[in-house]
Amino acid sequence: MPDHYRVTMRKAVHVFSAGHFITLTDEICEPVHGHNWTVACEVFGSPDAHGMVVDFIRLRDTLTDIVARLDHAMLLPTENRLIHVKEQTVAGQPEVEVRFGNRRWVFPAEECRLLPLANTTAEWLGRWIGQELLDAFARAGQPLTAGLRVEVDECLGQAAVWEQSPGTPARPVSATKAE
Repeated sequence: MPDHYRVTMRKAVHVFSAGHFITLTDEICEPVHGHNWTVACEVFGSPDAHGMVVDFIRLRDTLTDIVARLDHAMLLPTENRLIHVKEQTVAGQPEVEVRFGNRRWVFPAEECRLLPLANTTAEWLGRWIGQELLDAFARAGQPLTAGLRVEVDECLGQAAVWEQSPGTPARPVSATKAE
């Protein structure tokens, strides 16, 4: 039986505080609320010639940079067919207007993160974070060719996991149907 290796990254620094709301059905949208999200990841594969599946420091720093972009922000989905997100300027101030049915919210633009997701669920945030990790390593010339697993915990003991097997392209997050 061949050996199996994985590197796990679960550090206190990989926490972000952010607001969001999601559509639960076509007719129901949660109220605005927030979480202290915790992110962990695992990289699977064979050790390289130096005995590493992935460089711990590069993984830590890359994940830290991604998580920091979400910290203290309102997370808004740009691909939800029911939530309409519009960037605009009113009285010289950039803002983001969000609508769901007859409900309307307005947020300062600099406090928003517009994400290419159909919903800002823990599942799809995990996928987004995973894709950002994959993209960052590829841009650095060190693509993660092994499997990747990202866990996003929105409160202690309530987490979602996204995994990608080696060589499997990520599926787009559909804005028109639930997965």
